[in-house]
Amino acid sequence: MFNPESILYEDNHLIVVNKRSGELVQPDTTGDPALEDEIKAFIHVRDDKPGNVFLGVVHRIDRPVSGAVLFAKTGKALTRMNELVKNREIRKIYWALTENRPQQPEGELVHHLVRDGKTNKSRVYDRPTAGSKEARLRYRLKGSGTHYHLLEIELLTGRHHQIRAQLSKIGCPIRGDLKYGAARSNRDGSISLHARSIEFVHPVRKEPLRITAPVPQQDNLWKFAETFG
Repeated sequence: MFNPESILYEDNHLIVVNKRSGELVQPDTTGDPALEDEIKAFIHVRDDKPGNVFLGVVHRIDRPVSGAVLFAKTGKALTRMNELVKNREIRKIYWALTENRPQQPEGELVHHLVRDGKTNKSRVYDRPTAGSKEARLRYRLKGSGTHYHLLEIELLTGRHHQIRAQLSKIGCPIRGDLKYGAARSNRDGSISLHARSIEFVHPVRKEPLRITAPVPQQDNLWKFAETFG
């Protein structure tokens, strides 16, 4: 069930929630509950709204990933936010706990990804290939523990499983991400990738917003990583 305490920001036009790992953003073929429907139901009751509640998904994050997800509450806001997405005017910062430390403490990764629908994975190439799309991100090492390393990542393009695939390509699989080479799974089925913050100009009020999502508090390793914040 949707927990209203997960709301990070809300006004008449937008709502940002801190998604838990395992939650779906939108309904899929599993038929499992999805945030989109749960937030609609919550607003319908809370605001005593007659009829259907409008809610548009501005961007998605993978089911095993936690963190900030942005929805539009009006058609006007959704149209304008979609333009920001198209023009790459939304800054997205992720945190990842990786099994290995990158060779360089910071840098920009540029690869070419091909989505494989049969395996639901993205294959990574150093050069353009048939059906590939360019994938770019910047990363910075924020701190290291005994076994894991905290990377801060700025997503410059939005490709399927981009961060997971690119970090795996450089030998730094994300903790718990068996699909992309992690040594072991996390107990709760999550992967240690968190949509930490989202930054953009409000589509109606035209003022800058930066919304930060706390890390999963039930995970002591995440809580330790946040001390590097």
